[in-house]
Amino acid sequence: MVACVLSATSCKKVLDTNPTDRVPFDNAFSTPDYCLLSLNGVYDAAQSGPYNGGTERRGYPFGAANIEQGDCRGEDVINLAAFFQVTYQASYNSTAANCVAFWDNCYGLINKANVSIDGFKDAGGKGIITAALATQYEAECRFLRALAHHELTIHFARPFLDGAGAKDGVPYRSFAIASPTALEQIRSTPRPKVSEDYTKILADLDFAEANLPATYSTATTKTTRANKAAAIALKMRVKMHMGDWAGVITEGNKLVPATVTPLTWTSVASPIGGWTLTSAVDGPFTNNSSTESIFSVKNDAQDAPSVNGGLAGMLGSATIGGRGLVAISPIIWNNSAWKCNDKRRTALYVTGASNISTTNLSYFTTKYRDYATRGDFAPQIRYAEVLLTLAEAEARSAAVVSQRAIDLLNTVRNRALQAPAAEQYVIGDFADKVALVKAILLERRIELLAEGKRWGDISRNVMDANYTTGGIPAKAINGANGLAIYNCGGTYTPGQAAIPVTDFKFIWPIPANEIIQNPIIIQNPNY
Repeated sequence: MVACVLSATSCKKVLDTNPTDRVPFDNAFSTPDYCLLSLNGVYDAAQSGPYNGGTERRGYPFGAANIEQGDCRGEDVINLAAFFQVTYQASYNSTAANCVAFWDNCYGLINKANVSIDGFKDAGGKGIITAALATQYEAECRFLRALAHHELTIHFARPFLDGAGAKDGVPYRSFAIASPTALEQIRSTPRPKVSEDYTKILADLDFAEANLPATYSTATTKTTRANKAAAIALKMRVKMHMGDWAGVITEGNKLVPATVTPLTWTSVASPIGGWTLTSAVDGPFTNNSSTESIFSVKNDAQDAPSVNGGLAGMLGSATIGGRGLVAISPIIWNNSAWKCNDKRRTALYVTGASNISTTNLSYFTTKYRDYATRGDFAPQIRYAEVLLTLAEAEARSAAVVSQRAIDLLNTVRNRALQAPAAEQYVIGDFADKVALVKAILLERRIELLAEGKRWGDISRNVMDANYTTGGIPAKAINGANGLAIYNCGGTYTPGQAAIPVTDFKFIWPIPANEIIQNPIIIQNPNY
């Protein structure tokens, strides 16, 4: 107190000092450095927001959670503990923490993106940053906004092909909620149709493609910041959900050379960004910023989710440092079309224990390997996915079995074969184009296993008689069952019953807190 009396000015300086991890809103776009810091804040919101109203960060929405949830909604993993049981067993309700956290954090990311877009436009208009940089930053935010809205749509709304997008979608928020007027606008806007969501998602991605750079100056930012190829690849994914196969081909041909050499998979470099497959099947996972990793959400030792959100912890064996809470399912492991000598089986999976049971061993992925500091990036778009998506579009669009589709499929698959020249697919292996598409869909399950893509494929194909699972597929019984259930090429009978697509549980409920605060948002049926 005496010091303050003697030196009021000094005391005032101490009292006015801003926290080192906070920037006042009025200053957030006042300098070029603050603009970049605000942009990083949007990426941080993609990585991890608060879980269930607390301070713990479990990787919602894209730091880990969309990978864990996307696989646990499908049949190719087994949930061993209570952690993802609600997701795995489809026993969720409108207060289920996993559903609520995903909704809240996706919209938290979206609002940060919208606030920042306004800030960048203002900064560009005032000359604080160049107009070109303001537009690029806006494009990065619109890419993330599109990514979040699409993920919300496939979980909380019926598939696009269920009625050509005529079912209720999710709120598409393209303006900042930073005033009472904006809040009232939200409360007076009903749920759009799924088709309206997809139109706006594609508009955001068209803007992103037009204004994003092809690459960045460092290996890390090349992968962890939105780039032109990422926008195009996400458009491919969105159009695939719409059944717009001609559109998928148009976008895919921007990224994939007209001629591919299936036996030289590392040479199939993208004309945009130079993306290519790594030579080894585990290349994208030994190096977070590989030539194959088009877009990933960054985790590192300084900014990682909690132990309950780390990919290596959740999906990795407890025997080698993980927790072993989600194992690989014998449904995919025993599939006779997945060659027993496939290199991925040994390079990307290992037998081990769960911390739930140290005696009943299971197969776990080793795609995520930083058990100590949880620094594995969360892969969102890999070049392998681009090649398989284009392969599927080519196969579906052709009148007969497509050689280009086979070449694209082989380019990914050959990397994992022991004798690729002898074992690769040829036209004679397929009776018709339906058989080829089924082979491509299986390759997606194998190549993208433990990367969260399974639910998206189930959802988009469920209305297609040739490729439907009929709904949420039958699954292995929840819990550790031991190695006896694993037998490459063997049989396995799922113990958890399937849920038909007509069941209301096929989609998630809108969280109760959203319905309470925003009564115009109608709940999904029967919740």
